Amino acid sequence: MSEAAATAIGRPADSAIPLIEARQVTRILPGIVPTTLVRDINLKIRDREFVAITGPSGSGKSSLLYLLGLLDLPTSGDVLIKGKPTSRMNDDELAFTRLSMLGFVFQFHFLLPEFTILDNVALPMRALGALSAKAMRERARELLSSLGLDDHINKRPDQLSGGQRQRVAVARALANDPEVILADEPTGSLDSKSSEQVFELLREIVNRGKTVVAVTHDLGLAERMDRRVILIDGGIATDRATAGSGA
Repeated sequence: MSEAAATAIGRPADSAIPLIEARQVTRILPGIVPTTLVRDINLKIRDREFVAITGPSGSGKSSLLYLLGLLDLPTSGDVLIKGKPTSRMNDDELAFTRLSMLGFVFQFHFLLPEFTILDNVALPMRALGALSAKAMRERARELLSSLGLDDHINKRPDQLSGGQRQRVAVARALANDPEVILADEPTGSLDSKSSEQVFELLREIVNRGKTVVAVTHDLGLAERMDRRVILIDGGIATDRATAGSGA
């Protein structure tokens, strides 16, 4: 986070170890003509932030989000999770970090159609293996109930509306109680009413003490978040507090 943006939202720029930090991160796809997705990214994501990543199509927004979420690895530079360089982690450590600390919400929910929404929400907990089968189902039920889906827990995704499916995706992202939610165009495929519901849900997640980083093309929503990072041609052009931060 830039010094100015941190000061503007009332948070010291270096008051604590960031939850996620990108240091000189570059990602290049190899090929006959190599493609640079992001370049020289320096970015700190801290506790209880609501961050929008915006920019033109092809500017590297989703690529950056996947790097921050350890779904992709940088060609050069490093991503640190709570001060620990991920370049030094083996595959098991990377997988554990993703499952325990990070939750993901995508534009297209990627729910498994053959499972009920209860079972879909339980999947990350099964992968982590920290709870009993009974405890997993109880937590999945509690999460769905908290999002107004308690009457739908035994339905499959194709029996729900688009907005309901995205709420299930949010519940799944919260399954392992991660510190950070990374959302890639979470409202991109929704109508305006459902988009507003998902935005308010993400805001509530931040209010409850978590961090949300969201890629969005919706500049109106971006300005209602607390901080906006603008990418152009794979690099950070601007990193600032928004009007929505109260600055």
